[in-house]
Amino acid sequence: MYLTRHETSSGPRWALNGRWLPYHVTLGRLLEIPKTAMLDLLHQPADAEVADEPLFPPIEALQEIWASGVTYLRSRDARMAESASADVYDKVYVAERPELFLKAIGWRAQGHGQPIRIRRDSSWDVPEPELVLVFNRELEIVGYTAGNDVSSRSIEGENPLYLPQAKIFDASCAIGPGIVLATLDALANIAISLTITRKGQPTFQGTTSTSQIKRGLDELVGYLGRELDFPQGGMLMTGTGIVPPDSFTLQPGDAVAITVGECRLENVVTR
Repeated sequence: MYLTRHETSSGPRWALNGRWLPYHVTLGRLLEIPKTAMLDLLHQPADAEVADEPLFPPIEALQEIWASGVTYLRSRDARMAESASADVYDKVYVAERPELFLKAIGWRAQGHGQPIRIRRDSSWDVPEPELVLVFNRELEIVGYTAGNDVSSRSIEGENPLYLPQAKIFDASCAIGPGIVLATLDALANIAISLTITRKGQPTFQGTTSTSQIKRGLDELVGYLGRELDFPQGGMLMTGTGIVPPDSFTLQPGDAVAITVGECRLENVVTR
């Protein structure tokens, strides 16, 4: 089952498998109830009318997007190479407690086809393609979407304490196009790919798989929810295993395409 959120003349509306859901069915409503109840609700007949209005990001204002850091070996190596404090990344990679940080609140997220940004005060910027977990108020993982954790490597590399500025700025977080409902087992080996096109020509391509994530997906969500409540659920980016070479930096006009399983997220870079 595939959930999408659309722009309509009456406001945002959700669709299931391309057919309208009733207006009262929102993501918040779906994620504030247990997963079994959510699936029962979605098995009710949907509107016969096809949902073809423009897409919104598949998130609402009250949900938050959090992120996990240094969950892939490739990410650890890249962070260590860029940083003046390299040992902190090696330590967190092997530590019991994962690195978790707030990436965006719902209304700040960009969707499929919307622009992403790089900072004016950064000289080294990269996309980070990631599996994004969707979880409910009980911390049950109900599905996934594709995500782009746009990051300034120059700012984070200068000092790890600058992480919020390297990660959190206008249009630095994109997710979408929709949410694939899936079991936890189905997320164990999902293919992830990244293609960056510049002036019509591919300038970087890379692939990885969620099987390369060091930590369990339920472990990451469990740590996030230890002392935080998510009354209407939330989303968690799970880290990146695709890192462009050190010589690469995003430029305005670059087209970034990220595929995570059944989701393909496309955005163009602005400054």
